[in-house]
Amino acid sequence: MRHPTNRRTMLMTAGAAAVAAVAGPVAAQSIDIRGAVTFEGSAVIPEGHIEIYLEDPAIQDKARRRVTQTRIKSDGRSKSIAFNLSLPASTTASPTRRIVARLERADGWLVARGSTQLEAGTPVYLTLNAVIY
Repeated sequence: MRHPTNRRTMLMTAGAAAVAAVAGPVAAQSIDIRGAVTFEGSAVIPEGHIEIYLEDPAIQDKARRRVTQTRIKSDGRSKSIAFNLSLPASTTASPTRRIVARLERADGWLVARGSTQLEAGTPVYLTLNAVIY
């Protein structure tokens, strides 16, 4: 004997389908890495462009070593600059991954550099150290 489909069963089925449809794209979204850059000795960050990127030194191919990057402008008045770096979901986790920041003047000269290991789920705090030529 066949039972008629009731309204509750139909709503539960529709709800499950909606959750599955939404969960698929959410799982494929990128992961955001948030953090801040400071200058050594808590000094003001000099004027220039800060390039922040994620790299994996274990990868031998230099073209593929940098996973993602962003650029931020420093006005020469801030002691700390916040950043957000989007990591593609397809990136594999590696214990050797690190975040690197490079501060360059407008003419391309490197002023400061800093790096730190990437730890999942924690904010990243980078300290730029002045480069000595």
